[in-house]
Amino acid sequence: MSRIGKAPISVPEGVTVEYKDGVVTVKGKLGELTQNIEDIIFKKEEGEIILDRPSESKVHKSKHGLYRSLINNMIEGVSKGFTKELELVGVGYRASHQGQKLDIALGFSHNIVFDLAPEVKVETVSEKGKNPIIKLTSFDKQLVGQVAAKIRGYRKPEPYKGKGVKFVGEQLRRKAGKSA
Repeated sequence: MSRIGKAPISVPEGVTVEYKDGVVTVKGKLGELTQNIEDIIFKKEEGEIILDRPSESKVHKSKHGLYRSLINNMIEGVSKGFTKELELVGVGYRASHQGQKLDIALGFSHNIVFDLAPEVKVETVSEKGKNPIIKLTSFDKQLVGQVAAKIRGYRKPEPYKGKGVKFVGEQLRRKAGKSA
């Protein structure tokens, strides 16, 4: 029994949802997203979307909650958007952006220049006495998470001092150093 799949999805004002030939298209003020849906019954009622499964097979059960979550994230994305914040912890770690190019200094011999997709908006915040922060914003939740994970992958936080690129609010597992 999928509790997530059974929950109806409410469609806010200004968002249009269309279903045709197994493809769901969601349009809103921030952009447009599409998703293929297979083996799931799509019903649109006044201001709500309900997904049903044709049988109780394992394949249908697994896709029921998945597609409901994907469509909900699409609707939330085109109406509100998603934001990920990364914090650069370490001496000399810096970040700046020029249009869609993100320039990061992470202690390597050269800076890392990262080209961002046009759907992702970037903002860098550098205050004296605080760690630099990179803010990524987009209407596509998957794309924002993928870009943030790629940036974090350049220098993951190490467990002793916590130096590296981490998400804001992320709890790190710290290890004790050498005992004398």
